[in-house]
Amino acid sequence: QVQLVESGGALVQAGGSLRLSCAASGRTFSNYAMGWFRQAPGKERELVAAISWSGSSTYYTDSVKGRFTISRDNAKNTVYLQMNSLKPEDTAIYYCAVDQRPLLPTRVVVNIKEYDYWGQGTQVTVSS
Repeated sequence: QVQLVESGGALVQAGGSLRLSCAASGRTFSNYAMGWFRQAPGKERELVAAISWSGSSTYYTDSVKGRFTISRDNAKNTVYLQMNSLKPEDTAIYYCAVDQRPLLPTRVVVNIKEYDYWGQGTQVTVSS
């Protein structure tokens, strides 16, 4: 079983930047594809970005392309989400999640139902 702990959420002004971290413990983190999701009040949880276990492939939802960057450091068992040019509509609770299936090193996972474990979330609030 993998345990995930997010950090780095904060209140920031529009145009600002934040870096979220997701620290994993338990099973071998480096073998698993990871994703960052967010959920705003009254809305469904949505995929923001995903990364393959090798780190060689990434995916971004259209609304964050060019502003957010997902990365991972397998030696530190940590995945990051660098968020630049933040907008009020980015306000949400951000969650990281892991897909523990054995996948190809270039495979990113975009289906929320395929993620097995989730962190507790970290709040990001962007003021206008």
